[in-house]
Amino acid sequence: MAGLRHSDVLRRTELQAGSALKPSTTEERRIVTGLMRHVDALLNVELPGDRLAFRLAGTQVGWVTPEAARLLLRHGCTPAAGGVTLDQADRLPGLARTLAEAGSFPWRDEAFDVRAAPGDAVLATVDRGALPWFGIAAEGVHVNGLVERPDGLHVWVARRAANRRMDPGKLDHLFAGGIAAGSTPAETLVKEGAEEAGLPADIVAGATHTGLVSYAMQRPEGLRRDRLHCYELVLGEDVRPVPTDGEVAEFMLWPAEHVVHVLRDTDDFKFNVAVVLIRMLQRRGVIV
Repeated sequence: MAGLRHSDVLRRTELQAGSALKPSTTEERRIVTGLMRHVDALLNVELPGDRLAFRLAGTQVGWVTPEAARLLLRHGCTPAAGGVTLDQADRLPGLARTLAEAGSFPWRDEAFDVRAAPGDAVLATVDRGALPWFGIAAEGVHVNGLVERPDGLHVWVARRAANRRMDPGKLDHLFAGGIAAGSTPAETLVKEGAEEAGLPADIVAGATHTGLVSYAMQRPEGLRRDRLHCYELVLGEDVRPVPTDGEVAEFMLWPAEHVVHVLRDTDDFKFNVAVVLIRMLQRRGVIV
């Protein structure tokens, strides 16, 4: 999977704030530094580094640490050039369950498709919790909820519940979610919009696809190789998202300029949410 590059997020290295921000030269420099910090954070690993290839029936699908490779060899995998291979792809779900029960990673009870590259045939499925451990790529949808007011663009911001396993209490999009096995981005939009924000399918159908962000990032849970389908959903002022499934503690409607300042000055937004927001803010002319 190709890594995200700065040019995928920022049209040029010298960012200037939009006219609504009325920045000084010092302010412009602070915005550049603050926003690029989030981009750089998604690029904190170069592959392969010390990682070894993980293959299914000879086809590479992931990257594992040397320690993980040694463990896999004890669980039925075999050595292969530059890594290890699991000869029978249909054994992967059971292998992942065994490793999760042994404490290698948390079990999420949500199957994801495993492919060699985006758009390729599905080779197997594996629990979501296993993806970073195996360095297997995942796909998801990220939706910026926008309200276009006379006084300027506003952005719906969610605060993740304090009991979330991943990034509790962090700021998030209107809604987002991984694309489960057998699902499409469009189906995931409808599912996540209803579950996280209480939005009906006819409203979610108005979301506009605005691009892709792909990256490889080392995180506490392992190697994240994510491909994000980015969307914008413009909502009327009478439409208010409602926390529905417990993943979100609250929704807040912020002026876009305030979002810029929070991105610049803090790490309050979930790690990959920040970059998707930056792309939207630039596309909308809040930063140019």
